[in-house]
Amino acid sequence: MDLSSLRDTVQRNCHISDALHARNYTLCTYLLKMREFYRWEKGFPFDVSLPKDDLGDWITEREALWEQLEIDRFEPLRLGQSQIDPFETSVINQELTAQGLVYSGGYGGYAAPHFFLAELLRTERREGLPVLIAGREHARDMAAPPAMLLDGTLFIRRESMRRMLWEKIEEWRWKQHQDAMARAMAQYDFDADFTQALEQMTDNEVESALLHEIGEWRAEALLGEDWPALLLAVSGSRGEIVARAVRDHLADCTSTLPTLLDQENAAGLHFYFANLKGMRRELFPELSEAYQSWVEGGRLQALRAMVQQGAPRWSETAMHLLQLHRENPGSCAVEIGRLYAK
Repeated sequence: MDLSSLRDTVQRNCHISDALHARNYTLCTYLLKMREFYRWEKGFPFDVSLPKDDLGDWITEREALWEQLEIDRFEPLRLGQSQIDPFETSVINQELTAQGLVYSGGYGGYAAPHFFLAELLRTERREGLPVLIAGREHARDMAAPPAMLLDGTLFIRRESMRRMLWEKIEEWRWKQHQDAMARAMAQYDFDADFTQALEQMTDNEVESALLHEIGEWRAEALLGEDWPALLLAVSGSRGEIVARAVRDHLADCTSTLPTLLDQENAAGLHFYFANLKGMRRELFPELSEAYQSWVEGGRLQALRAMVQQGAPRWSETAMHLLQLHRENPGSCAVEIGRLYAK
């Protein structure tokens, strides 16, 4: 197998996806993601300041490349004598995992394709599900989700998780608020050994990501085949944001949070609430209130109770969204968006 050629094909598909979807972000988020994409591509360590002029030139060149590629089709991957559709992830990994590699090609938020090619660190099974944990990445798109459930397999991208954590630490350093992120970081000794602390935090959050994806798998089994059709119907609307937030809460109230609470994993809990933002926070303000009760009183009872209440609540809510879709598939995006508007 020609790894260089395979890497180039996957990266080209990543560029095509970015050409179509990278500008969906707000300007601030876009520039932050491009900054860190540049760091990854050029191999700069986290503690090295990026050359501003070179970064600006790189962004200009990358945007010009996207303009050339935005009408191109995704290329098949050549493995041996076969050319395989880039979304045939299971077929591709049958060839690659034996060679210490892992690949994924699937769709994320706003129906945006995501691709990556990486070294395979290890494989596991959780609740009967195969888990592929990736290490150093050879190809990726601008957005690099650290975890994904795809075709009955859990993909965990450790390098992307580590990079995402570093970005959040950097963002916190600019603000220095005494918030959930500060409390999460306080669980590790960043002052004594930043690198070791980041590795420990990465290991902990890889486990949290696994728990969330297991919750997603449970939600998938509960909600059935109609849920992907609902997401397609509401794609790109406020309704999609609502639907994804509802399913996230269902996953977290049935897997992530119960396990973190059982483990009394303070670092994981604080980091979870540091990232409870946007629609997820808007839909479930009682959860943040229960977290604050723990922070102020040091006891987890209120948070445990709210998580227990959340499991049936978000199951029923998800079923309601499915019913709206069945009744009015063409207009459910507007209905769902209005249903949970402020």
